[in-house]
Amino acid sequence: MTRLFHISDLHFGLEDRAALAWFEDCVRRERPDAVLITGDLTMRARSREFAAACDWIGALDVPVTVEVGNHDLPYFNPFERFFFPYRRIRGIERLVERELDLADVAVVPLKTTARAQWRLDWSKGWVTARALEKTLGAIDTQPPGTTILVTAHHPLVEAGTKGRALTRGGERALAELARRGVAAVLTGHVHDAFDLRKDTAAGPVRMIGAGTLSQRIRSTPPSFNDLIVDGAGIDVRVRNLDHVPTPAMQITDIPADAQPPRAPGEPVAPVAAVPPVDPPVH
Repeated sequence: MTRLFHISDLHFGLEDRAALAWFEDCVRRERPDAVLITGDLTMRARSREFAAACDWIGALDVPVTVEVGNHDLPYFNPFERFFFPYRRIRGIERLVERELDLADVAVVPLKTTARAQWRLDWSKGWVTARALEKTLGAIDTQPPGTTILVTAHHPLVEAGTKGRALTRGGERALAELARRGVAAVLTGHVHDAFDLRKDTAAGPVRMIGAGTLSQRIRSTPPSFNDLIVDGAGIDVRVRNLDHVPTPAMQITDIPADAQPPRAPGEPVAPVAAVPPVDPPVH
C-alpha cells in the first residue's frame, strides 16, 4: 500500500497561509510516501514568489515531484519567458518533472505547459508530440505489474462538457495512456477537486484533480487529495480545513473553460505572436 498527498495551485503571492501550515502539519505527522504537486506554484512567477514556494516545498522532508503550471511562466518579462522560463525555480530544480518509483507504484510526469501557442489563451494546456513521447517512454520502462500514475498541470480533456480545446493533444494523450494501462492522471489548474472516468478508444482512464491551497478558490474551500494506492485500486479522500465530505468537494465535470477565478487586477492571457514552443524544463 502506498500513500500519496496530491496538492496543486499553491499560488505563492496569493497563498492561503493557514491551509499551507495545516498541510505541512499533515505531512509532518502522517509521513506520506510522497507529495505530488501539479503546478502553479506562484501567482506571477516573480522571484520572491518562487523563493517562498521553493523554501516551503524544500522543507516538506518527504519525496516530492513538481509539475510547472501556466502561472509559473514569467508574465511581465517576455525575454525571460521565451529564453529562461524556469530560471527562478532552480531552488527545487531536481524536483521538477521528477519520476518517482515507490514500491510497485511509479509516478511519471507529463508536460502540459508551453511558453506560447497558436491561440489567444496561452494559459490552457498543450501536450506536444515530444512531451507525450517522453512520458510514454518512461512508462514503457516500468516492470509489469507496476501501478502507473501520470502527473500534469492541466486536465487533459473536458468530462461531461462539450470540448473547447481545453488541452491541445489531450485526447490523443489520454488514449495513449489508456493503452498502456495507466491507473490515473493527476492534475490541477481548475481549483476544484474531481474524480472522473473518461472513456477513450483504448479504454477508460481515471482523471483525478486536486483543489487549491491558495486564496483563489472557485467553488470549494482549500484542500488536498489523500490517495491510498493498493494494487490497481486508488482510494481518494479530499481533505480540507472545513471538514466538507469528499463527495461534496468533488465537481462532477471539468468546466468547459477550465479556468479558476481571476484575481483582481490579473491580466488576461497574452495574444500569441510567435510559433509554438515546447521548451525543456531546465
